[in-house]
Amino acid sequence: MANVNVKFNNKDYLLSCDDGQEESLKKLTQFLDKKYSELKDKLGNIGENKLLLITTIQLIDEYFNLKQRVAQQKLKLDNLAEKFKELKNLAIEYKEGKDKEIERLNKELDKFKLSVEESNSLYESMLDKTTKSLEKILLNTESISKIQ
Repeated sequence: MANVNVKFNNKDYLLSCDDGQEESLKKLTQFLDKKYSELKDKLGNIGENKLLLITTIQLIDEYFNLKQRVAQQKLKLDNLAEKFKELKNLAIEYKEGKDKEIERLNKELDKFKLSVEESNSLYESMLDKTTKSLEKILLNTESISKIQ
């Protein structure tokens, strides 16, 4: 345990605290003394006990107001976290839907490529047959022309 000299209401007090908490105790005492002095200046000398009670009530009121605001902010953060989860799920669903659509379109593209290749092959085959037929016709025509 550590001992700390603090000043409150222009009086010195020796207080004990856990080791390492000395500076914190000094700051808390200074804060309390400031609040006490502000009320003393505002209300006059109404008695130390009454002034301590009013100071304590005001500090507790501030504490509860702060605690309530923290709870409200926590609730807002919880709501935001929930909305973020919903948004994340929507984004994942959207991405999965787009991935399926891309997969479907790729399959259709593969089918189209295969159809184009088959059509190209058929076209080349027909062109070869037509060329051969034309060559035969030309040969036949030349043969007939030579005979005449």
